[in-house]
Amino acid sequence: MAIVKWDPFRDLVTLRQRLDKLFEEDFPRRSGVEVAESQWTPSVDIHETDKALVVTAELPGVDEKDIDIEVDGRDLVLKGKREFEKETKEENYQRIERSYGSFYRSFRLPDYVDVDHIEAKSEKGLLKITLPKRPELKPKRVKILPAPEGKK
Repeated sequence: MAIVKWDPFRDLVTLRQRLDKLFEEDFPRRSGVEVAESQWTPSVDIHETDKALVVTAELPGVDEKDIDIEVDGRDLVLKGKREFEKETKEENYQRIERSYGSFYRSFRLPDYVDVDHIEAKSEKGLLKITLPKRPELKPKRVKILPAPEGKK
């Protein structure tokens, strides 16, 4: 039996080769023409004001006609599609990191949202959906009264 000197760098090279092989098998390289459509998830921020809930979604490169906003029961559904734009000249892409394809987001709405008066605006790649609160169902703050003197 031969004694082999341990070389940690040889193990690292072997590990890298195995990982490269794994990724090449699972994620074959694609040219710009062969971009696969897949689901992607746009980033969304949700904040609340005294009068409304505001949903802001990042949708750069998505045409307004390709966005669908609907209320399904108590859910706000945001769905659409970002198309891959192929230029007229042939491109030789080395890497494509931007996501293309369909997207779907769903958010449960609180009971106090007035679904009949929802507004949506798109500007500079941001979709802003304003969900006003119904005045009669806005959460009410209850003030805690101090205990009467002598009772605790």
